[in-house]
Amino acid sequence: MADPRLIRKTTILAKLETQYGLDAAPTGAANALLVSNLSVNPMNAEYISREIIRDYLGGSEELAGARYMECGFDIELVGSGQNAVAPAWGPLMRSIGFAEVITPAVRVDYVPISGAFESSTIYYYDDGVLHKLLGVRGTATLDLGVGKKPVISFKFMGVDGGTTAVPNVGTTLTVWRVPQVVLDANSGKLTFGATHAAAAAPAFVGGTPYPSDGLTIDLGIKAQFQKLLGGERISISERDVTGAAKLQLSAAEEVAFLNDIKANRLTSIGLIHGTVANDKVGVFMPAVQMKEPTKEELNGERLIGYKLGIKPKVGNDEIRIFTSFA
Repeated sequence: MADPRLIRKTTILAKLETQYGLDAAPTGAANALLVSNLSVNPMNAEYISREIIRDYLGGSEELAGARYMECGFDIELVGSGQNAVAPAWGPLMRSIGFAEVITPAVRVDYVPISGAFESSTIYYYDDGVLHKLLGVRGTATLDLGVGKKPVISFKFMGVDGGTTAVPNVGTTLTVWRVPQVVLDANSGKLTFGATHAAAAAPAFVGGTPYPSDGLTIDLGIKAQFQKLLGGERISISERDVTGAAKLQLSAAEEVAFLNDIKANRLTSIGLIHGTVANDKVGVFMPAVQMKEPTKEELNGERLIGYKLGIKPKVGNDEIRIFTSFA
């Protein structure tokens, strides 16, 4: 009797493709991911009933039609440990419709784009079974909630590249850094109304900081499987970034925020997390619509919750994720 297969014996590799859907052949030495919270759907398929007419009762078998694969996992949100050097999770951001912009001696930015999308190949080893996903694209959410480790949760779709029974490969994970928990000492307050110097040091200029329970963001990228003959692919067609936060406000501040909501005023929001040079990560959103205020409670104290509509200001700038700075 064979030993049972173990979930912990899972290995994920990802590498950017040079041509859409062409197997990039990621390796355990160069392209291994450090992940948690794994999921995989090895065959998401349409099933077409034959609907055969017969002189007895009973359903007809179904034919497996157009199919694709899905996988998901969490990545710890932390820099590369080297100034202006892209982190190991950079290829994943580039596979969900973001461009990687490196400013030498300053930092690495990930900014949204609206065309010329890149893709990756993912190898998902599940204790002896290899699932290959080609032409991979998808979406992600960010969780910078207080008391948690900072993570990006990716959800990917890929063209079916085949499934085989092979041993897991060895991996090298030394490039992955250890994150800091989202706490007051490591993250500080959310800053509203600031500006951000795009080509200079990653600091916010001006603005007002407020105590909060952190920040969650849904990048809202719409990726779909296109079942075209000779053109099967995962296509990115839309992006609608949203978020949420809870703030500790004075009575006057709550009223001021409510008046801004009624007047449809936009504000910027920024957060820098981390105290270790080149492991830090920042998020900046220049045009945020706060809406749907709710009365929240934290150990008997009043918080005010807001949903966030994160909008582009001039285009492809609604959110900037930056990292690997001093």
